[in-house]
Amino acid sequence: MTDTLDLTARSEAGKRLQEAALGLVPLLRSEAGEIERLGAMTPAVLAALTDAGIFKMAMPPELGGYALGARDVVEIVTALGRGDGSAAWMAFVGSGLRMVSMFPQPLVDEVFAQRDTWIGPLCVGASVFSTSVGAARRVDGGWMVSGRWAFGSGCRHTAWAAVGVEFEREGRPGRAMAVLPRKDFEILDDWKVMGLSGTSSNGITTDGEVFVPTHRVVDMAELGQLMDEAPNRYSGLAFRAGMRGAMLTVCLYNVSIALGMAIGALECFTDQAKRRKPFNLPYPTVAEMASVQVVAGKARAMTNIAGTLMRAHADEVDRRALAGEDFSAPEESEMTMDLVYATKLCEDAINSLQVALGSSTVSLSNPIQRFVRDVRVLASHGAIRLDPLAEINGRQALGLEPFRMFAGGLAQVAG
Repeated sequence: MTDTLDLTARSEAGKRLQEAALGLVPLLRSEAGEIERLGAMTPAVLAALTDAGIFKMAMPPELGGYALGARDVVEIVTALGRGDGSAAWMAFVGSGLRMVSMFPQPLVDEVFAQRDTWIGPLCVGASVFSTSVGAARRVDGGWMVSGRWAFGSGCRHTAWAAVGVEFEREGRPGRAMAVLPRKDFEILDDWKVMGLSGTSSNGITTDGEVFVPTHRVVDMAELGQLMDEAPNRYSGLAFRAGMRGAMLTVCLYNVSIALGMAIGALECFTDQAKRRKPFNLPYPTVAEMASVQVVAGKARAMTNIAGTLMRAHADEVDRRALAGEDFSAPEESEMTMDLVYATKLCEDAINSLQVALGSSTVSLSNPIQRFVRDVRVLASHGAIRLDPLAEINGRQALGLEPFRMFAGGLAQVAG
């Protein structure tokens, strides 16, 4: 489905990146098997994503990026998802650079010094907001940091990693982010998973304690002020969104991967159904089976409904950003739940297509089975798991006291 009248806040840069992403779909599908085998992007795909500007989507123009709005994000990530879920996840990895750009200027200058030469994301995050983080202790000139951090997506491709640490502040525990250069952390060989295996979401660790200069440690209690100052430091629609609008945009990065994979699965299903013959029915092709036609129609409807909702919510995020308005906590909770349910629709659509086409889809060379596994892992991510998010939102719907959470379900550890 296409819009007949564009009344969105889409940018010319966003449209160019979308076209570039669509042009990568054949490459992503051809490299998907090798991406999965490596547990990381292939050199060709990583270079293509970098050249297309995917890792600059959330960066401010002042640092060479685009600071794209939410609707642009949905269209670009959806396009990548049509090719490969792990590759689309790399766009989500790059979204963290918006937060990194808000850090104190000496750290920003250091991290972004390689922005024109680095292939891949400049910085990734690992266990930043987790309940289990590393440790930090003050020393002259900085901190000694140690720990082990899970889910460092993109860690095999990055120059820096932001990790969560706990420290003592006047006899009480405090939380901070420490930014480590690649030489200061090791990558664990622990990302052996059923789907999205090409995201290199390995754990990372230090070899004992490592020294981190003062300017590379950001106290979580300062995040609110840093976010408030960002619109004065940078231009671009991404930096006009309020805190909850920004968190909804992060959610949109996630769920748009599912939308892209659902569209991609339907494309592959359509192609294969026209070429394959039924196992035990007298039709010339699978596509002529009434049962398959019903599945295709339902899958397309589910995908269209999910896409319509994601785009509508993205447009509202952009509208409020332009108006200088943010969302209330109840609004953010309800919209996040909508987006998570849309992801469930995409997962159901993909699963139905795989079952309808039959045993030919179980071959590891068939892209449909990879979409099935990848969307299952995506939907298992803590920030967009259906039932926990439904509980959070359901408490609101029933007028019960909400949990002290943000970002659709992350424990509130800042401040």
